Amino acid sequence: MENASTVKEFILLGFSENQGVQKIFFVVFLFFYMIILAGNLLIVITVIRSQRLNSPMYFFLCYLSFVDICYSSVTAPKMIADFLVENKTISFVGCIAQLFGVHFFGCTEIFILTVMAYDRYVAICRPLHYTAVMTRRVCGRMVIGSWVGGFLHSIVQTLLTTQLPFCGPNKIDHYFCDVHPLLQLACTNTYTVGIIVVANSGMITLSCFIILVMSYIVILVSLKSQTSEGWYKALSTCGSHITVVILFFGPCTFIYIRPSSNLSEDKSVAVIYTVITPMLNPLIYTLRNGEVKSAMRKLWSRKVGSENGK
Repeated sequence: MENASTVKEFILLGFSENQGVQKIFFVVFLFFYMIILAGNLLIVITVIRSQRLNSPMYFFLCYLSFVDICYSSVTAPKMIADFLVENKTISFVGCIAQLFGVHFFGCTEIFILTVMAYDRYVAICRPLHYTAVMTRRVCGRMVIGSWVGGFLHSIVQTLLTTQLPFCGPNKIDHYFCDVHPLLQLACTNTYTVGIIVVANSGMITLSCFIILVMSYIVILVSLKSQTSEGWYKALSTCGSHITVVILFFGPCTFIYIRPSSNLSEDKSVAVIYTVITPMLNPLIYTLRNGEVKSAMRKLWSRKVGSENGK
């Protein structure tokens, strides 16, 4: 088997070769990325600074926002910069690093969303045991477990890819380095590796999705005995999370649970979970949550008041 270092760099084809379209994309995606950074950073700062937002739900939301910043930052800056240059190259090492980052933060987000569903299940179905079950130590271990799980998944995907020989061509029909586009460039039979990659990603995505679905089925069944006010309160706290789960898991399942056959279609879908969902998460969680909005207003008024007092 030839050494993978035969190819020193890859060329990312991106979305379009039309210069006018690329300039429009540059403005649009730069705007999206700024919203991602501002919105998620605002949630992180608000949860950390606010004494009222100290429940496990906001603890997990803080980490979800942090992961969203990291996740989008793995792909968005390179994609945005490439809209302005003709030679859209990325080194072999940079490509593998990007592949690792995408799967590390993406898988970590999947686990954190699953943990958040479990948190809602305990809060609604076992309210009397909530404080005893969801202690600070348990929540911390869940977050650490999410990071470790994401790391192990990413290591498997990365090692499988780096063992393949790349001897040309080196053009990737995508805007970032991912497993499926790289498998199509390897100059060897990748059927076995492809099956392992799909099984690895599919097992994680499906198992977490099943846990999420089961959690909300149990929650909905348990709400039968609740009053209409209890229904509304429970569904309002779960509604935001369900929306984010659908936006994130839908495209991820479409991409990673089957062997890729159409990369042009894949990269269009990938925009949803790498850019659109991280951008919408802060809006979804703040617009539907009075406590977060109230904490943000207090934080802002306190900051403005301290500046006026100088």
